[in-house]
Amino acid sequence: MESPKKDKRKIKQKLLHKYRLVILNEDTFEERLSFQLSKLNVIILSTISALLLVSGTALLIAFTPVREYIPGYSSTALKNKATRLTLVVDSLTTVVDKNSAYFQSIRNVLSGKVDSLDTEMSYSLNNTKPVDPESVNLSASEQDSILRVKVEQEDKYSLLEKATFNTNFTLFPPVSGRVSEIYNAEQKHYAVDIVTEKNEPVKATLDGTVIFAEWTVDTGYVIIIEHSFGLISVYKHNDSLLKSQGDLVTAGEAIAVVGDTGEYSYGPHLHFELWVDGYPVNPSDYINFE
Repeated sequence: MESPKKDKRKIKQKLLHKYRLVILNEDTFEERLSFQLSKLNVIILSTISALLLVSGTALLIAFTPVREYIPGYSSTALKNKATRLTLVVDSLTTVVDKNSAYFQSIRNVLSGKVDSLDTEMSYSLNNTKPVDPESVNLSASEQDSILRVKVEQEDKYSLLEKATFNTNFTLFPPVSGRVSEIYNAEQKHYAVDIVTEKNEPVKATLDGTVIFAEWTVDTGYVIIIEHSFGLISVYKHNDSLLKSQGDLVTAGEAIAVVGDTGEYSYGPHLHFELWVDGYPVNPSDYINFE
C-alpha cells in the first residue's frame, strides 16, 4: 500500500508535468506555434479568465445602459420620470389640501361658524405657532394711529364699487321680486331676502365656478359661486340645486330653484349674499331686484 507522501508526490508531478501544445500546418506539417504547458498552468489561467469574465460582466451591467435590456432592470429615463411625477403629485396634493382648507374656511364664515375654525389647520397652513394674546402689545403707536386714519378715509369707498368701475362688469339679478329684508351689517344679516314665486329659477349673477353646493340644516339647499375680482355670491333656502361643486356657470344661467328649505326660512324666498375679498357688501347697491 502506497504511503500518503507518495500520493501527494504523484499528484504534484501530474500537476507540474510539462506538455507541449503545437500548432502545425496540415499540408506541410510546418510548426507554426508551440506552447509549453502544465495542468497547474491551465487551471490557474482558467480560474483567472473566469474571474475576469465575471467581473467584466458585472461592471458592464452596473455602469452601462446595457442593463436596461436585462429583465428586472428599469431604464434610467423611466426612473427619472417616475421621480419627477412623484414630486409633481406631492406638490399638487399640497395645493389641493390648501384649497380644501380655504374653501372650508369660506363655508364656515358664510354659515356663521367662525368660532369653530380649527387653530391646528391655521398652524399647518402657515407653519407658525399660535401666539399667546397676553404676550402681545396691543397699544397703538403714533405711526399706527396715522395709518388707521388713512385707512378709514379709504374705506369710505366700497371695494366692490372700485372693482365694478375698473372692470366695467354688471351683476345679473338672481331673481325678480320684492325685498322683504334688507342688508343689515349691525344685525349680522349680510344679505337681502327676495320674496318671489316658488319654483322660480335662481340665476347666476356673474360668470364663475361653483365652490359649494350642498344641503344645510339651517339654510336648506345652498349654492356658492366664486367669480373673478375676489367676488363670491351666495344663494340660500333653495328648493333644489341644478349645479354641482366644480361646475362652471355663466351670468344668467339657472343654478337652482327658489324654495322654502332650512330652519331659518319663513316662506318661498331667496337669501342672497355678496362677498368681496372675504368681506360682505350690500347687494342692493349693485343689483335691482324688482
